[in-house]
Amino acid sequence: MSGTLPAPSYPVRRATLDNGLRVLLAPDQTAPVVAVAVHYDVGFRSEPEGRTGFAHLFEHLMFQGSENVGKAEHPKYVQAAGGIFNGSTHPDHTDYFELLPSGALELALFLEADRMRAPKITRENLDNQIAVVQEEIRVNVLNRPYGGFPWITLPPVAFDTFPNAHNGYGDFTELEAASLDDAADFYDKFYAPGNAILTVAGEFEPDRVLDLIQRYFGVIPARAVPARRSFAEPVRAGECREVLTDRLAPRPALAVGYRVPDPAADLPGFLAASLLTDVLTTGDASRLERRLVQKDRSVTAVSTYVGTFGDPFDQRDPLLLTLEARQTGDSGVDAVLAAVDEELDRIASDGLEPGELERVRAQTAAGMLREADDALGRALKIATFELHHGRAELLNELPGLLAEVGAEAVAAAAGALRAQGRAVLELRAGAA
Repeated sequence: MSGTLPAPSYPVRRATLDNGLRVLLAPDQTAPVVAVAVHYDVGFRSEPEGRTGFAHLFEHLMFQGSENVGKAEHPKYVQAAGGIFNGSTHPDHTDYFELLPSGALELALFLEADRMRAPKITRENLDNQIAVVQEEIRVNVLNRPYGGFPWITLPPVAFDTFPNAHNGYGDFTELEAASLDDAADFYDKFYAPGNAILTVAGEFEPDRVLDLIQRYFGVIPARAVPARRSFAEPVRAGECREVLTDRLAPRPALAVGYRVPDPAADLPGFLAASLLTDVLTTGDASRLERRLVQKDRSVTAVSTYVGTFGDPFDQRDPLLLTLEARQTGDSGVDAVLAAVDEELDRIASDGLEPGELERVRAQTAAGMLREADDALGRALKIATFELHHGRAELLNELPGLLAEVGAEAVAAAAGALRAQGRAVLELRAGAA
C-alpha cells in the first residue's frame, strides 16, 4: 500500500560538534543554491511568565548585529550576494535562515556563527526592537480585522497553563518591562550551541562544509543546555466557550479547537487527524466546504488545520486541530457547530466515501513534496523533523506512513474529536 504514494529519497548526514551543536547536511547538486538554517530549541511556549512575547522579541534582537557584523549589515551582506534571509518564532523553536548562491555558503556560516557566539545585546538595540515589535502588533493584530484570530485568541480558551494559553506576540507592558538582564539570561539559557541545530541543504561538498562549520562554529564555547520542558495538560471532557468582539471585523467568525494525539506517542493517530482536516476542508469536494459553504451557505469560508500556524510537524504536544470559519451575517454559531457535529458523526459512523481517502492522501503527499522541492524548504523541514521528532528522515518516510493510514483510522479520529470537550471561540463583528 505504501508504494501508492511517491516518496523522496533525500540524503541526510549528521554530525555533532564538541560544543553540542547538531549538524544536518542535505547535499543536492540539481541547482547552484544553498540554504543555511539554524533552529534554536526555544519558542514562545518557553518564555517566562511576565515576559510574554520575549521569544519573538529576541528573534528581532538577533538581527541587530554581532561582534564582527554591524547593525543592519547582516541583510546587506546576504542581499549583496544575491540571497534572501529571514527568521521566525514558533511555539517550540525559533529559526534563522539564508538562501544564497552556492558560492556564498561560507558567508552564511560566518554570519550565523557570529551571532550565535556574540550578538549585540545593548539597551539601545533592546529599546528600538521593543518599539518595532509593538508596531508589528499594532499593524498585524490591533488595527486589522480578525487580527490574531485565532492563533492568539483561541489558545486561552483551549488551554489552562501559561505556556500553552498565553499570547506569544506579547503584552505591551511586559515587553516594555524587558531588561538587559532578561535578554542576557535568555541568550545564555536558550542560545547555547547545544540547544541548536544547524542545517545546510543544496549544492556543496559535505566534507568541505564540515570543515567550514568546525572553523566558524566549533570555536563557540559550550554552555549548559536547559532540560526540555513538557507542556502536557489533560484533554478536557467538557466544552469551553468564550465570546469576543472585534471592532474592525465586518462579519462574525468562529474558531473551534480540538486536541489531537501526541505525534511522539501516537504518530499513526496523529497522521489520521491530519488527514481528517483534508477530508473536512481541502478542496471543493471536502465535507464542510460542501455542507457549510455550498449547501447551507452559513459560512463564506472554512478551514481546518493542525498546529498553531497550520504546519502539523513544527511543534510538539499538546497540539490543536483548529476549525476556522467566516460566517455569513445571519448564520448562528450553534447552527454551524451542529452541522460540523453532524459531519463528524457521519464520518465516524459511516466512514469515508469511495476514493475520498485516496484523494486527500495524494493532496497531502503532493504538498509535502512541493514544500521540500527547493533547498530552503528542505532545510527547514528536516530541521524541524529532527528537532521535534528526532528524525530528519521523516521527510522521506511520511508519504509511506500516510499511505498506511486506513479509512477506519480517519473515522476513529473524527469520533475522537466528538468525544472530547472542544474549545469554542465566537468572534462578533463590531464593524457591523
